[in-house]
Amino acid sequence: MGKVIAIANQKGGVGKTTTAINLAASLAVLEKKVLVIDADPQANTTSGLNFSPEDDQKRTLYEVMIGEIGIQDALIQTEIAKLHMVPSHINLVGVEIEMLEADDRESIMKKVLAPVRDEYDYIIIDCSPSLGLITINSLTAADSVIIPVQPEFFALEGLGKLLQTIRLVQNSVNPRLSIEGFVVTMFDGRTKVHTQVVGELRDHFGDMVFNTVIQRNIRLSEAPSHGKPIILYDVMSNGSSNYLNLAKEVLDKNES
Repeated sequence: MGKVIAIANQKGGVGKTTTAINLAASLAVLEKKVLVIDADPQANTTSGLNFSPEDDQKRTLYEVMIGEIGIQDALIQTEIAKLHMVPSHINLVGVEIEMLEADDRESIMKKVLAPVRDEYDYIIIDCSPSLGLITINSLTAADSVIIPVQPEFFALEGLGKLLQTIRLVQNSVNPRLSIEGFVVTMFDGRTKVHTQVVGELRDHFGDMVFNTVIQRNIRLSEAPSHGKPIILYDVMSNGSSNYLNLAKEVLDKNES
């Protein structure tokens, strides 16, 4: 059975989607069969993997979540052989309203993923930058969560609410949910505050912080506009190296 990893942080702009795209792509390049789920109505993971949500509005996560189609009907082959995607669309905003009256409304994502879990080594869910019902669904479906953290003090302050939500999910609907790790993104070693914040993060969370740090990298920020993960856009860049190292850490943690 594949491992489901949610990429979550309710704070926007911390590299969550960048991490979802590039971790999934790196795991696929390392010969793992990977499915990435775009669970954010902004659909940035969808466009970042070279698919427009307007191309096929009837085969997105929205239709899967409301039961119009099965998840197998929404799968898209990406440019990387072992990487598939379920795209998102702005319509996904409406799912939270439609789910309010549903039985086991927190578990809809878990149910729709069930038919394909055995077909993948890893399923990566890019959560929306909120703690709404779609994110709760993603955490309920997940085995673990990776939390991208920008090395700024305000970013650290926001972690408390996310950790509280994770504990709530653990205590109510998904006791097996664990924190896979915190990954520092957009790191600039020349900036004193970045080094200081990373030190505090490691002091507080210890081994839960990945050794790999994602450095601030122009090529990494350019790649989504070309619809490519960094490993296809510029394999020699620091961004490509960073995410490959992160993928290896995830594999070591899960396969040792």
